[in-house]
Amino acid sequence: MSKLGTILDQIDSGTVLLPEFQRGYVWNRDQVRGLMRSLYLGFPVGGLLVWETEADHGSVRGNTHVGGGVKLLLLDGQQRITSLYGVVRGQPPAFFEGDPAAFTGLRFNVEEETFEFYAPAKMKDDPTWVDVTALFVEGLETQIGKLNAHPSVAPRIVTYMTRLSRLRNLLEREFHQEKITGADKGVEVVVDIFNRVNSGGTKLSKGDLALAKICADWPEARSTMRKHLGTWSTAGFQFNLDWLLRNVNAVATGRAQFESLEGVGSADFAQALASSERYISGFLDVISGRLGLDHDRVLMGRYAFPVISRFLHLNGGSFTDAMQRDRMLFWYIHAALWGRFAGSTETILTQDYETVARGGIGGLITSLTRWRGGNLTIDGQDFEGFGRGSRFYPLLYLLTRVLGARDFGSGLELKSEMLGHLTSLQVHHIFPKALLYKHGYGRSEVNAVANFSFLTQQTNLAIGKRAPEDYFAETQQKHPGALESQWIPTDPQLWRPDRYLDFLAARRELLANAANGFLAGLRDGTKPAAEPLRPVVVVAEEEADDVRAGQVKALVEELVNAGCAEPALDSEIADPATGRVLGVAEAYWPDGLQPGLGNPVVLELDANPELARMEELGYEVFTSVDALRGYVARRNEHAAGLSDADGEPLGEDSDSEARATIAPSVVPAQAGGDHGTVADFERAMRGVYEAARREAGYNATYFLGMIAEHGGLATAKKLLASPVVSDGFAALWERERLDLTVEALVVKPEYESLFTPGELDIARHRLRQFDYDIAARR
Repeated sequence: MSKLGTILDQIDSGTVLLPEFQRGYVWNRDQVRGLMRSLYLGFPVGGLLVWETEADHGSVRGNTHVGGGVKLLLLDGQQRITSLYGVVRGQPPAFFEGDPAAFTGLRFNVEEETFEFYAPAKMKDDPTWVDVTALFVEGLETQIGKLNAHPSVAPRIVTYMTRLSRLRNLLEREFHQEKITGADKGVEVVVDIFNRVNSGGTKLSKGDLALAKICADWPEARSTMRKHLGTWSTAGFQFNLDWLLRNVNAVATGRAQFESLEGVGSADFAQALASSERYISGFLDVISGRLGLDHDRVLMGRYAFPVISRFLHLNGGSFTDAMQRDRMLFWYIHAALWGRFAGSTETILTQDYETVARGGIGGLITSLTRWRGGNLTIDGQDFEGFGRGSRFYPLLYLLTRVLGARDFGSGLELKSEMLGHLTSLQVHHIFPKALLYKHGYGRSEVNAVANFSFLTQQTNLAIGKRAPEDYFAETQQKHPGALESQWIPTDPQLWRPDRYLDFLAARRELLANAANGFLAGLRDGTKPAAEPLRPVVVVAEEEADDVRAGQVKALVEELVNAGCAEPALDSEIADPATGRVLGVAEAYWPDGLQPGLGNPVVLELDANPELARMEELGYEVFTSVDALRGYVARRNEHAAGLSDADGEPLGEDSDSEARATIAPSVVPAQAGGDHGTVADFERAMRGVYEAARREAGYNATYFLGMIAEHGGLATAKKLLASPVVSDGFAALWERERLDLTVEALVVKPEYESLFTPGELDIARHRLRQFDYDIAARR
C-alpha cells in the first residue's frame, strides 16, 4: 500500500515513471470529476499495477535524467494518477502526453460537497466554490482565510473547514499496488500482462511493442519519427507512428510482421528510418507533381507506401526512369481504388513484398490484375460512391488536376500557374443540394461523387444555388469546351432536376472513359512528360444549406469539447476480411471516442444494409446524431458519478442537478390576451407530433417520449439549449416541413412569452438559416 502523497512525490523524484509503450492521457473532465468525487466519498477507485525494473532512459517517457537503481513503471492506473497529479500539483507530470485542460480549473463547493470545473458566470462571486488545486498547493489555512473574508459564510465556517480538511487529506489515501518483478519480466511479457489487465480498453498493438523495444536501444527513435510525421503534417499529409514503422520494417527487413524488427539493431533501424523518410517524401512529391494528389483528403492507398518503399530500396533508392515511375503510379492508383490494403494488411503486404522482390513493378501489376479477376478497367458504375470518403473521390480530383479541367466562371485551367490569386478550389455540387432535396432526392444521391466538380471559390459563390440548366448554358456560351473539360454531359435535357439520375449515369461513363485513358498512358509509358503540378488549396464547401452536415459539424465540436477525440469525417469503412466497402461514415472514431478506451465508433446517418456487419466486426454504430449525443452524455454523467451504469441519477444532489439540466427555468402559466399557457403549449407540442406523423410521414417517437417524461415546455427548452439541431428538425427539413418543428412553434406570438429572449433568438436563427419565412407564417 502506498499513500497518494508518496506516489506523487515519487513521480517528482523520478522513481515512478511511465513506460514508453504506454498510451497518452485521454480522460475528460467528467472522468476527473468522478474520480475526485469517489475519493472524497471514500469509494473504491481501484489499485495500481507497477513494473519494478532497472529502467534505462530509452524505456521510459518524459524523463531525460533517469538515474540508476530500481524504478517503478506505472502500467495500470496511468489515467487516475496523471489526473490526481495534475489536480494536486497544478501541472502535468513529466511523462504527460495529452490535454491538461482535462484537470485544470477544478472547483469544490463546500456547501453542496460537489465538484465542477470553473464557470465564471456561476462561480465568480460565490466564495463557496474553492479552487481544489489552490487548496493542495497553498494549504488549508490560506483557503480558510479566503472564506473568512466573506461574512456571509461565517455561520458555516466550521463545517466548511471540516470539509476542506477532509478533501486535503486525500493525500493520505492509500492505493494498493501490485508489482511485477523479476529479471525474466521483459518488455514483451509486461505488454502481455498490460493487455490482460487493460482488457476493457484498446490493447497495445504489435507496433507499440516493437517501438518500445527499439526505444530501449535508441532513445531518440520516437522523437525522430515524430519529427518526420510533423514535417509531412506541415506539408498537408497526416500519418501515424504505426504507418511509418510499417515503412521502416519494409526497408529494414522486407517483412510485414513487426516481430521481424526484433533482430534489427539500433544503428540499422536508424538507417532504415532515414531511407524510409527519403522514399516517402520523394513519392509524395511524385504523386503531387504527376497526379495532383496534393493534400491529405485525396491521398489514396496509404498502405501501398510500404510496398513502394521496399521497391525503391531494392532499386537503389529511386526510379530508374520516367516509364518505371509511371508504371508504379498505375499500380498505386489501382491498388488504392480497389481496396488492396483495406483487408488483412499484413497478409497482403507480405505477398506484395515477395512479388516486388521477385518480379518488380510488372509482377505487382500482374498480381493485382489476377487478384481483381483479370480486370483493371474502371466502369461507370464504379463512380457510384458518395461523399468525400468515397474511394473514387480522389480519382475525380486527380482527373481534374491532370487532364486540364477548366473553371466554369473564368474558363481557365484549374492549375496553380494559370489561376494566380484564384488558386483556392472548392468542391462544387453541380446540382445544388437545396434543389435536389426539394425534388425528393436522398442524401446519398445528392452527395454522389458524379455530382461533384472542382471550381474556384469565386465561381462557386457566383453560381450559388442556380440550377445547371441555367448556368450551364451561360458557361457554354462564354467558355466553349469548359463543360466538356469537366466531363459534363452536353445534352440539355439531362440538366433538369427530373433527369438528375440520368445525368449522373451519363457523367459516370464520361469519367470512367477519361480515367481509363489516363491510366493506360501511365501503364504503357505514353503519357507525355509535363512540368510538375504545383499544389493548390482546396477549401471546404460551406454547408449552410444542409441541416445534416450542420448537425454533424456541431456534434463534433460538442464531443471534442467534452473530451472526445477528433473523428475522421466522411470516412470509408471497409470489411477487413474482404476489403469491400461497408459504408461511408459521417464521422468515424477508429480508436474509440477516447483513444485506448472502448471500441471503434461509427456515425452512419444513411440507410445501410451493412450496419449489422459493422456491429459484427466490433464497431459501435450510431444511426442518429441524437443517439450518439445521448450516449456520450450518459457515459460522461456516469464517469462524473452523477448516474449509475443504466443512466439513473445517483443521490439527491445529482438528481436535482439532472432535473435542472433537463428542465431549465420553467415559466409560470400565462393567462389572458394573446398569451398561451403552459398547458396550451403542451397540447400544441403533442399536436406537432401528430401532424408530423400524419402529414410528413415522420414518426418522432423519441420526441413523444421526451414530452411524456419532461413535459412540453421543458422538452422545447432542452432542444433549444442543445448546440446541435435535433434529428427531428433535420428530418422535417428534408421533408420541407419546418413548419412542424419545435422552433416554428416556439416563435408563434401566443407562445413567445414562455421563453427567454435568448431561446427565441436561437429558434429564429435556426429557421432563418434554412430559409423559413417566419413573418409569412404569422
